[in-house]
Amino acid sequence: MNCLIRKATDKDATAISRVIVAALRESNRQDYSAAIIAQVELSFSPSAILRLLAQRQVYVATHGEEIIATASLDQATVRSVFVAPACQGRGAGRALMAVVESAAAINGVSQLRVPSSITAEGFYRSLGYSTIRDEYHGEERTIIMEKLLAFPA
Repeated sequence: MNCLIRKATDKDATAISRVIVAALRESNRQDYSAAIIAQVELSFSPSAILRLLAQRQVYVATHGEEIIATASLDQATVRSVFVAPACQGRGAGRALMAVVESAAAINGVSQLRVPSSITAEGFYRSLGYSTIRDEYHGEERTIIMEKLLAFPA
């Protein structure tokens, strides 16, 4: 799938929220309870996305005019990587991760971490991330993974 990766703007908050909530409800439900998903959704309302846009480097993947995926960089941590369920497995997530990893390397980050859902663990492993440890937030299991980055020439 051809997609364009760009930095997100405040105007994208509602569309980003929509992509994240859809991915949580459709993709993550196989690994997490409805209660956990409902709790996580609270962190990704349009107003919460606006706050994240002020704190992190947030990127979106677009296909035509539609936002189909998002990812963000918070210093040396990749956060909030979500792809619309209908677009998963078509390269948007990989394209976003390449941009995020490049931005991190340009900023001098040599080791990038990602708190992965159970659902996305295989995706990150396919990109060269290794499991460091599990963390639990109540019943929610998060897998902390990391990757050493090569600095750009």
